[in-house]
Amino acid sequence: MSIKPILAIVGRPNVGKSTLFNRLIGERVAIVTDIAGTTRDRLYADADFAGREFTVVDTGGIVGERQAVAENDTAKFFALARAQAELAIEEADAILFLTDAEAGALPGDYEIAEILRRADAPVYLVVNKADNAKRAADAVEFYALGVGEPHPISALHGTGTGDLLDEIVANFPPVVTETESEIPQIAIVGRPNVGKSSLLNAILGQERAIVSEIPGTTRDALDTQVMWRGEPATLIDTAGIRRRGKIEAGIEKFSSLRALKAIQRADVVLLVLDAEDGPTTQDMHVASYVLEENKGIVLVVNKWDAVEKETDTMRKYEERVRAAFNFIAYAPVLFCSAKLRQRIPAVMDTALRVRAELRTRLSTADLNEILREAVAQHSPPTHGRRTLKFYYATQVAVNPPTFVFFVNHRDMVHFSYERYLENKLREKFKLTGVPVRMIFRAHNKKQGKPK
Repeated sequence: MSIKPILAIVGRPNVGKSTLFNRLIGERVAIVTDIAGTTRDRLYADADFAGREFTVVDTGGIVGERQAVAENDTAKFFALARAQAELAIEEADAILFLTDAEAGALPGDYEIAEILRRADAPVYLVVNKADNAKRAADAVEFYALGVGEPHPISALHGTGTGDLLDEIVANFPPVVTETESEIPQIAIVGRPNVGKSSLLNAILGQERAIVSEIPGTTRDALDTQVMWRGEPATLIDTAGIRRRGKIEAGIEKFSSLRALKAIQRADVVLLVLDAEDGPTTQDMHVASYVLEENKGIVLVVNKWDAVEKETDTMRKYEERVRAAFNFIAYAPVLFCSAKLRQRIPAVMDTALRVRAELRTRLSTADLNEILREAVAQHSPPTHGRRTLKFYYATQVAVNPPTFVFFVNHRDMVHFSYERYLENKLREKFKLTGVPVRMIFRAHNKKQGKPK
């Protein structure tokens, strides 16, 4: 498992950050995802350039203090913008500072440059909208920002982006590959102020011994190893995401930076939700990233003590949560109060059960028996004179369980039938909280070989 570097794009509003974001990840409309039920205003996505994978994070436009005053923006909005920039400085492995060749270097650019000069990560000064030779030549004006050499590009047309990525990728930190640990790795993630620290403390306070604190890969994170029911487990804490006054609305999105690496390192993710707020857009953002990384997941509804109870309150609330997270219908939903330390053992027990089921291995005989029953109950689709046929299936990996199905026409496997087969697998083998990977390969029956 490799930890992907994070490239954060920062800059003033309307300099073309989203356009460049889409250009870098190779999608025309990056905000649209093909995962049913996920939200459509994605903030981050994975990219691949020259064989190196990394995560690109788009940020809201940063308004400088002087510009905020000029436009009568509130101090709250300025504080939010500055907090976003500081999070970019802390969490990103590289920072792409985007400016506008058409507008020139404005006071807001100077203020952002002042913030970014404190960054430990390399800062790349990019002058966007350099759509002609004159604008590209005029990019020298941006040397005055004092953050290095300007890179003139056109995010819209792609001009200059290849050379820019060459330089960025070449300077990424070395690839960190984490070997699979026998000790369960459990990440606690969620929006600011949902109770992540309280949950961690409640888990540690359940008369369990803290074995050690291990410096984590993520900045400002400590991995805490605990003994739970006599077995070791490592808790990856992302509770260091800071809440500044009442500006959490904007930080919610940007704070995903810290969660991304923790998710990549974990076996199981405890996604903490605020019972008073209910499921939010950002909660679903993080859940979709957990799905993309093929990690186990448990949805933990915290602060349940603060919710007014009536008949069937918990059942109705769970229905609401499951509707919001219908793209991970297999995720267990737990209710707890970290503050009062209620139902905390169930959270850890469930996380460890999910981790065990990530390693589920089915025998080929059992798997093919399920396949035969499924095909008998619901015939595969036909198209004209062609009929989809399944020959056999086998499991090729665990963590997550990965199955290969050999068929005659791979192109005929519709998403709905794939979901049907997955449901049949889950009926027989619960696979609670566990994603399932299903691969379909064409098989030449006459030659007896897969294609």
